[in-house]
Formats: sequence, structure tokens, C-alpha cells
Amino acid sequence: MTVTRAPAETLSVLDRPNSYIGKTVPRPNLDRLLQGRGQYVSDLELPRMAHVVFLRSPYAHARIVAIDADAARRMSGVISIVTGRELEAVITPWVGVLSHLKGLKSAPQHAIAIDRACWQGEAVAAIVATSRAVAEDAMEQIAVDYEELEAVTDMRTALDPATPVIHASLGDNLAFERTLNAGDVDQAWSNSEVVEADFVFGRHTGVTLEPRAVVADWNAAEARLTIYQGTQAPHMVQNIAALHLGLREAQVRVVCKDVGGSFGIKVHIYADEMATYALSKLLRRPIKFVADRVESFNTDIHARDHRCRGRTGVKSDGTITAFEIDDLTGIGPYSMYPRTSAIEANQVVNLVGGPYVTPNYRARARVVFQNKNVMCQYRAVGHPIACSVTEGLVDLAAAKIGMDPVEIRRRNLIPDDAYPCASPSGMKFEQLSHHASLAKLLQMMDYDALRAEQAALRARNIHRGIGIASFIEVTNPSAAFYGVGGAKISSQDGVAVRLDAQGSVICQTSITEQGQGSESLTAQIVGSVLGVSMERVRVILGDTDNTPYGGGTWASRGAGIGGEAALQAAKALRQNILDIAAAILQSTPGGLDIVNNSIVSADDGAPRIELSELARIVYFRPDTLPPGIQPELMATRHFVPRQYPFAFTNGVQASWLEVDTETGFVTLLKHWVVEDCGTIINPQLVDEQIRGGVVQGLGAALFEKCIYDERGQLTNANMADYLVPMSGEMPDIEIGHVVSPTQESELGAKGAGEAGTAGAAAAVANAVNDALRPFGATITEIPLTPQVILTALGRI
Repeated sequence: MTVTRAPAETLSVLDRPNSYIGKTVPRPNLDRLLQGRGQYVSDLELPRMAHVVFLRSPYAHARIVAIDADAARRMSGVISIVTGRELEAVITPWVGVLSHLKGLKSAPQHAIAIDRACWQGEAVAAIVATSRAVAEDAMEQIAVDYEELEAVTDMRTALDPATPVIHASLGDNLAFERTLNAGDVDQAWSNSEVVEADFVFGRHTGVTLEPRAVVADWNAAEARLTIYQGTQAPHMVQNIAALHLGLREAQVRVVCKDVGGSFGIKVHIYADEMATYALSKLLRRPIKFVADRVESFNTDIHARDHRCRGRTGVKSDGTITAFEIDDLTGIGPYSMYPRTSAIEANQVVNLVGGPYVTPNYRARARVVFQNKNVMCQYRAVGHPIACSVTEGLVDLAAAKIGMDPVEIRRRNLIPDDAYPCASPSGMKFEQLSHHASLAKLLQMMDYDALRAEQAALRARNIHRGIGIASFIEVTNPSAAFYGVGGAKISSQDGVAVRLDAQGSVICQTSITEQGQGSESLTAQIVGSVLGVSMERVRVILGDTDNTPYGGGTWASRGAGIGGEAALQAAKALRQNILDIAAAILQSTPGGLDIVNNSIVSADDGAPRIELSELARIVYFRPDTLPPGIQPELMATRHFVPRQYPFAFTNGVQASWLEVDTETGFVTLLKHWVVEDCGTIINPQLVDEQIRGGVVQGLGAALFEKCIYDERGQLTNANMADYLVPMSGEMPDIEIGHVVSPTQESELGAKGAGEAGTAGAAAAVANAVNDALRPFGATITEIPLTPQVILTALGRI
């Protein structure tokens, strides 16, 4: 027998039967194994899961001069210390660009930094040990010699000639620029009152209940990697892991069960997760990584860090003549992979002015690199910025001409009978319902009564405000989002449905579950079509070995795309079942129906045969079926939108709040949302998705901000200093609906997951300004902290 020594505490056994090839034996068993010449094979211990902790740069920008890990390597329980240079041999770098975003550029990013750290929190080494505690102790013993470099932190000066270029190979710090010019904006200015403002949006992040977590398990015997990960897009992870590890997709399996919150945070490819895959392959053992809360703040993507100059023109009769924006955003040192960090700014350009009729629109968006954590797509990508700018300008225009904010919207929102139509930015709208939604909202909130109450309270020096915000939302994205740009992110979803041998239904779907109810809506659709009670429908998702290929769950696509695939698969299976039942019962498929787990007569509902009995015959006694009948109790269908790049939803929100002008504190009193998300499959799920989205939007409006100093240090990376909305601060949130089904699918469902976030901040900002109108103060910055409000009032 040949025993080859391996690093640290393991030895490779190379001459065992196939089931042990490439497996490892802990050193305490070595003497026993050698003495017995292999007789203790049954006692072999396979490699135990190891834990990885990443040593992260304390500097926003620094050259890595040297890493001394000798002391850490000698510690008991330490398996390996791996640097970026060593890991580079296992996994290739990546570049986050899309070909249809012309001019977008980024530098290659590595799983672990090699020569430079480009933000505070970028990993510079990996410590693999028998436990996380051991790895963290070893991390304390690693000495890194850094040469601190000047950090680029202010996006307003990132393009100045005197500002250092973060990646010299790119030539400058401009990642992406887009301009748009529709209609005749200059002519519009010439015959309008023009209002303008600078809108500032605080950088914030998702703060998911469950942090990012991954276990990667390389099986050398099978040359196969299994990844257990909280992700929104398992097939995307499979494709990218295979690509950069030099594997075929068939060599990678991704398993994703229920995820404790995502909000877009877990739809990206993170360097530390890629490093975990590579470490498992390098060390030939399972490796586990879980981000702690500080790591989450420093490495989970951030979003919304924008400064946007906005202008609008308005005539004395309330007609809005034009919109113009100049948007600037900083994204960190790299464009995030593979969806890119330019999508948010691109969405802002696409969506500003979207609910309104005016054909005149001019826009510029610039995306710049910084030495801060990477920014990318978070719930309602770009929508809160576009909605806040648009609705803030509309309110300013109304104030300029002395018109009620509701009335100016009535006069300018796209008429409900004007569809199909397109926005000045080229967005195609199939069917929206701005006016019906606004009318329903005003009825729900009793607008006139609130205005009367506001006036009465104002006389008593109590300052309450009403804010209105109309919005549009991108849902059900087609390949126009990513596929056309070369990203291997599927825009289709697939569902396979089969009847098992006891008459229950197994449904395998490519969408995933992060708490929004994917399992429930899938079971509801399938059970309804098949006449099977929901407790008899089992939904399997989040496993690339066991589900059809698909995009997963993001951009409010689960119900609209995955739900339609489930509907069509269930319909196909239903027809198969009825064909078989007709053959057994000597009837016709049209004369039969499926109700309450049984085949019944279509005309009078009389029971004919239970599904369990039909399944028994098909699976165990097919010899009793009539000749020529080949039973097929499984069906698979895929769906992808084709006619419209997106199924736009729309809606309107209102906020009723009180501002304490002595302290600057805002008390939220009531919030209303009316949304048109097409066919509503499960009202409770839809309403709670909207409420959850509103809460995140309110967090952005009043509480959440990632605060950096001038050296690029994140100063509030903890739950004590980074404020998230709590239940005690939240108002009652009342939900209403208008229904305009999309005609592109039989189900007619659009998305509902991001609408609440899209308009909440705009409604709150308008309400605060409404409350402060007697003081002549206007605020166009969020979050609306007491300091911001008191500064606007001239009190600090």
C-alpha cells in the first residue's frame, strides 16, 4: 500500500477501491492503517468539513507588500493559509461587463486580492481550519505589510484630472456613461416655468436576516463540485462556477433551499464565495463560509448612492413639458459580476418621467469607480431613485404654479386608454392603469378629509404632510435585460410536473424561495389546474440536478414567468391524465374532469375513478390498458416573455406623517399603496410582499445609510449604528389593487415583489416637504434624518 503525505492533518489514500480514491485519512489513524496494511478500511474517516475565514484589508486602497502567515500555519487546527496568488492557479478572474451597455468597463477581479486591496473589506488571504473559531484565532497571527494608497471616495471628484486612477489599465475612473435625448427639451424650456433640484440618495444595503452562506464540497472521485448556497439563481451560479474553475456545467451541482431573505443581495457572484468554491477544489474537502454581520456590511453589495440634478418644465395650466436629469453614481472599484453595476444607473435613465405623457426628455448618467464596497442591484433596482426624482419634480412643479399635487398628476399621467404606448426613453407599455389607481388611492385615504385635518392641525402648530408618488415597475424581464449582453443568466423558467404512484403531484420548478411564497404559488397553480388538493402537491426547487433550467427568482419574475410555466405544465399533465382516464373508463376526455383528487363526470360531477387508482393502473398494471395507449404522467414546460421586454406594472403610494419641527423627528402615521400587478394568484402573498417592500423603502427614506469617511472607512458597519426600520416605527400599510392582466401569458400575472420599495421613499419625501411648506423649506435628500430636517429649517 502507498501512502502519500498531504498538507496539514490529512493523508491521501491512493490505492483504495474507487469509493475511497482521493479521500483523506486523519493523521491519528495513520499508524493503525500502516500496521494493519489496510485492514482498517472500514474505519477510514472521510475529510471533515473545514471552515474558512477571510483576512480582509483594513484600508480602502493599499498595495499588498508581503504576507507573513508562518505563525498562523503552526497553530493547531489550521489546515491551510491561501493567498490570492496561490488561488489564482485554481480559479480565473472575471470582468463584470455587458455588451449592450456600450462603453461599460471594469478591471479583472480575483477571488482573493493579489497585488492590491481596492476597498476596506476586500479579502487578501483565506484561513482554512477545523472550526471558525480556530480560523479567526489564526487570522490574528497573520502579519500583512501594506503600503497605503490614496483612496478615491468622493464620486463628485472621481473624474477630476487630479484624482488618482484606481485601475491604470482603464485610463480613468469612468465605468459607464449613457446619454439620451428625446423630443425637444430646449424648446420646452422656452415656454415653461422651469423648476430644478439636486437629489441626493444615501448609499445603503439589504441587511438580510440570514447572512450570505455557502458550503462547497469537491468530490475528487467523481470530479464534481456540489455547492450548497443561499442564492436566488442556482443555474447562474452553476454556470459561473464551472466557467471559472475550468469545469463543465455537469460537474457542478448547486443546491439552494429556503433562503432567509435576499432582496437582490444574493443574486450576485461574490469574490469570497468564488474563493470558497476554489478552496474546496484545491484542498479536496468540504469548505464552509458564513459572512458575519460586519462582513455583510462591508461586502454585501450596496446600492442607491446617487446624486441627480433634475429639471422639469410646467405651464400655467399644469402641463408638464419636459424632464431632464444628470445622474452620477459611484459603484466601488469593480463592476459587479455578472449583472454589472451599471444597470442601476441605466434603469434611472429608463424610468424617470415614465408615468407621464411628456415626449421631451434628456438624460445623462455617469457611473464612476471608487474605493468603497461594490454597488449593484438591490430590490427595485433604480426605481426608488427614478421615482423620487420624478415625483419630487412633479411636486415642485405643482408648488411653482400653485396647483394641488393630485390635480397636476391627473392632468399629466398617461391615460388608461392610451395603451399600448412607449415612454420617451423607449420603454414599451402594454397596459397600465395610472388614473384608475390614483382614483382608488384617493378613495382609500379620503384625501379631501386629510387635507382638511392637515389645515386644522397646522393652525395648532402641528405639522403633518401628505405625499403622493406614482410609479412604474419593471417585472417579468425577457432576455433584453442580460441575455442580449452576453451574460449567462436565463430569462426563461421551467416546470416539470408528474403524478406519482399514489396520486399525488411532484412539481419541480426552476424558481427559488426566499420567503416570497414561490412554493405556495406554484402548488396553488398546479393544484388548481389538476384538481388536486394543495397538501398533495410537493414542490421541489433550488437544485440544479433536479429542476429544469431557469433563471431563478429576481426582478419580480417568479409568478409571471415561473407561474406561467407551472400553468402550462399542469395543463399538459391534466390532458394526459384525462386521456388515460377516458381509455380506462371508455369515455372521452371532454366528458371528464378532475375534482378533489378524483376523475369525475364533467356534466354532473359524479365520481368515476380516484387519481390514486388511475396511477396504480398506469404504474403497476399497464397491461390492462387498451392497445395503443402509452401513458405519460409527466409533463415539462418552459416559458419566456417575447413580445414585450418587460411586463410593466404601475401604481401609486401615499404617505401621511407628522414632522416635529423642534426635534426633526418624523412620525409615520399611515401609508397607502394601490398596485396593478395583473392577475393576483394569492392575495395574501401579494399584499405582504408589497408591505415588506414598503418597509424597505421607508428604511431608505428615514433611517438607512452606509457612512464612509474621507479615507474610505465604513464607520457604521454594525446594527447599533446602521439603523433599520423596526416595527414600532412603522405605520399601518393599507393595500389596494387594480387588475390589468398581461396578455403575453395565459396566467396574466405581472410581478409584485418590488413595487412597495419603488415608491415609498418618494411618497415620504413629498410628505415631509408638504409638512414643511409653511417654513419655506424643501429637502431633496434621503435619508430624512433629524439632522437633515433641522438643517433645512435653519436650526442647526
